[in-house]
Amino acid sequence: MDTFALLVTVGVAFFFTYTNGFHDSANAIATSVSTRALTPRAALLMAAVMNLAGAFLGSGVAKTVSEGLIATPVGDRGMLILFAALVGAITWNMITWYFGLPSSSSHALFGGMVGAALAGSVTVYWSGVVGKIVIPMFLSPLVGLLVGYLVMLAIMWMFRRASPSKAKRNFRIAQTVSAAGMALGHGLQDAQKTMGIVVMALTIADVQQHNEIPVWVKISCALFLSLGTYAGGWRIMRTLGRRIIELDPPQGFAAETTAASIMYTASFMFHAPISTTHVITSAIMGVGATKRVSAVRWGVAKNIVMGWFITMPAAALVAALSYAVGVLIVG
Repeated sequence: MDTFALLVTVGVAFFFTYTNGFHDSANAIATSVSTRALTPRAALLMAAVMNLAGAFLGSGVAKTVSEGLIATPVGDRGMLILFAALVGAITWNMITWYFGLPSSSSHALFGGMVGAALAGSVTVYWSGVVGKIVIPMFLSPLVGLLVGYLVMLAIMWMFRRASPSKAKRNFRIAQTVSAAGMALGHGLQDAQKTMGIVVMALTIADVQQHNEIPVWVKISCALFLSLGTYAGGWRIMRTLGRRIIELDPPQGFAAETTAASIMYTASFMFHAPISTTHVITSAIMGVGATKRVSAVRWGVAKNIVMGWFITMPAAALVAALSYAVGVLIVG
């Protein structure tokens, strides 16, 4: 196996993790920044540190990615399939970042894997794709919407007699905790997805014969995700923090707490790689709807949801084309 091909593929995987970090940093901190609970730089630093910590909390999601979606491809073409999958995911990340659209880096990666696998005639485990990816893709936003709505209703009822100014001040402090929990969950989910890809690359290259995640892979993925997070994704942050609804501190706390809880449940109970983008966006919509349904800018929300639906097919198409170009180049 060409060592150069392995190094390039692993390097591109780390770059994908970096783009994932700055693309999805808004997921963790947009609400706390928009409510002025944290300054942008303080929020980014906190998110980077918590992303780093979250990457070491488990490995269930990584194993789902490395074992449950496509058969491990073999030979030089196998490494090309992984490379093409990453190119598809990175391309979609950059397009959606440019337009400020909070799409899912996770589903871009999964779409890239499926598209490259189909182009390279590698078995796709459709039951795994449907059970671990497609069903959670539809279910998690619905859960986020409903739970966010209910959590906000509970907060409104519990603090109905509190002074509005005092409640907002206290929730602004509480948001530092909920934002940290959100960032920890983001690290738990998203760093593991790249770990799964790197493990597949090491297996293809016969560097290792098992699916355990080496410590250096965990550290590297965590660091690149953290660096990307600290770089910040200001375009998407504006969309999440202000364009869907103008959030106040209690709403921000409710949205972050809802999203973090769903991510921990999906990671530890089901080992399901869900989208942090989907859950925080839907939680914001649910929280905002408690004020009044018209408070949510549903036109913006519709565009976001449409982006969710085309993410996997678009990344799959780019990955398949990348594979075809790679075959022409390497022969």
